[in-house]
Amino acid sequence: MASNTIRQKQQKESGSTLHFVQTVGKVTGGTLLGITMLGSAIVAGGLVGLAISFRNLPDVRVLRGYTPSETTHIYDIKGKQLASIHGEANREVVPLDKISPHLKRAVLAIEDSYFYSHQGVNVPAVARAFTANFNQGRTVEGGSTVTMQLVKNLFLSPKRAFSRKIAEAVLALRLEQIFKKDQIFEMYLNQVYWGHNNYGAQTAAASYFGKSASDLTLAESAMMAGLIQSPEALSPFANLKLATRRQQEVLQRMVDLKWITPQEAATARKQRIKLAKITSFTRSEMPYVTDAVIQELSKKFGRDAVLKGGMRIQTTIDTKLQRMGEDTARRWIQTLNYQGVYADQMAIVSVDPRTHYIKAMVGGVDFKKSQYNRAMQALRQPGSAFKPFVYYAAFASGKYGTDSTVYDTPVSYPDGYEYYSPRNYDGSFAGAITIRKALEVSRNIPAVKLGQEIGLNKVIEILRSIGVKSPIDPVVSLPLGAVDLTPLEMAGAYATFASNGWYSDPTLIVQVTDSSGNMLLDNTPKPRLVLDQWSSAAVNDVLQGVVTRGTATAAQIGRPAAGKTGTTSSERDIWFVGYVPQMSTAVWVGNDNYSQLGYGATGGNFVAPIWRDFMQQAMQGEPIEKFRPPSDFDRP
Repeated sequence: MASNTIRQKQQKESGSTLHFVQTVGKVTGGTLLGITMLGSAIVAGGLVGLAISFRNLPDVRVLRGYTPSETTHIYDIKGKQLASIHGEANREVVPLDKISPHLKRAVLAIEDSYFYSHQGVNVPAVARAFTANFNQGRTVEGGSTVTMQLVKNLFLSPKRAFSRKIAEAVLALRLEQIFKKDQIFEMYLNQVYWGHNNYGAQTAAASYFGKSASDLTLAESAMMAGLIQSPEALSPFANLKLATRRQQEVLQRMVDLKWITPQEAATARKQRIKLAKITSFTRSEMPYVTDAVIQELSKKFGRDAVLKGGMRIQTTIDTKLQRMGEDTARRWIQTLNYQGVYADQMAIVSVDPRTHYIKAMVGGVDFKKSQYNRAMQALRQPGSAFKPFVYYAAFASGKYGTDSTVYDTPVSYPDGYEYYSPRNYDGSFAGAITIRKALEVSRNIPAVKLGQEIGLNKVIEILRSIGVKSPIDPVVSLPLGAVDLTPLEMAGAYATFASNGWYSDPTLIVQVTDSSGNMLLDNTPKPRLVLDQWSSAAVNDVLQGVVTRGTATAAQIGRPAAGKTGTTSSERDIWFVGYVPQMSTAVWVGNDNYSQLGYGATGGNFVAPIWRDFMQQAMQGEPIEKFRPPSDFDRP
């Protein structure tokens, strides 16, 4: 290991602390030697007594279980990094053997070249610092070892004072009694501040040079080691000339210690340093996604664990699909306004019916203007997009098939002190009509009648089984969408139809591990059959007719697709929720203030084309699959 090489070189160079003191005496004269030896004796003798006086100091044994705060990383389904999040400290912890030997030597050379020789306190260095500071009447020299710096960073105030320096020394002596040198050095390199909110060698290497700490060259290592003294002032981002000058000092110190040759130093001086970029303050590439991930995991693990726990979070999001969704929302919100639909927001969410993984989630048109995630949080009335749940309940009852007759005729129901009389969108009545036709052209009255016959509580029970958690009241108008649901709930529920009744809990997260790879959360799909398969296939069959010849012909994408339009009263919410066997997508359009979108704004005319645009992009290159017909399953 590099640490053994350093130790051997130190022992070969110095032999002992006494040899170091004698060397200083030869160079500077007998007077300084006398002062140094006297100071050494005073310090060494006094520390034992002072240790008794510092009984209230922290117990360094707590570091046996110490885990420094680490940056958490969020990735898409294919491993592409979406965001890095952290609390006050941006840090990624790595073991000592994953840090470049060049960096380890450079840090010790400039910060504590006798690290492997002393026992936590370099007595001659402390004596020299004491003498220099006493003569100047202020702090001009530190004398701190790596161990003393570590305990200062972990336990003590940064305020300069003689009492703090003594406390550092006492704690350093205690620490060296408990931990091995390599353990202390590893903690130090992962704890030290390198500027620009970068803590630890790994994060600093990535920020300054765009590489792992294990891959740092001698030139890069010398520059990084030089930053420790004053990270912000010496930063190459702030002052490359000053950082380079400091780098030369580190290289010369390494030559003086004979840890590198003059030729190696000369080569390092000639190397052109390629700076990366400051990574501590970069924004998420997909903020609606990453914010939702943070919120979900914070509920499970606590916010501190997410921000400081060094988690590795693999999301279900497909970056390609997400970008398509975001671009679709931005383009179409402008198009709608040109078309006379005055909408300020849109949500698009796609769920894979095979896993119920969320593949894309657009929570709004512009995250910078509004961080409210409408895909997951906006409770809006789905209008007629709710009807398939009622028709499924009718099929599952065993009393109805796709071509059963229902009656589109006037009807009234008691509703409190009044009567509720449902009406169709065009105000007409069709009389006797098949279920297939009623759903294709979105007649209201048959849906209300079926809801009353089957029982609205049964419909609610079905919704609960397919992941709808929003409050639902069994009001007479429920079959027409008189309930507030989220786009995610709608996409997930329709995905269960697409999978012929198989359901898993929709999620944004595939798995979460800690920085060492230990599994913290595993969301491997656990599908369970929650719906009757024949009835689900019957819904798929009828909803294909909605696309081919019903209210959603604008949603045709050249392959089998099913779906339902939704338009609420006063045109406040317009929807299209549709699916193919591989993907279920809900698109909602509306205004945050619930204002009217415009006269005649319907899901079929204005939202189905948006769905078509997105799905044609999303399914490009995907095989065409057909829905299984109801005849493949036993009828209830």
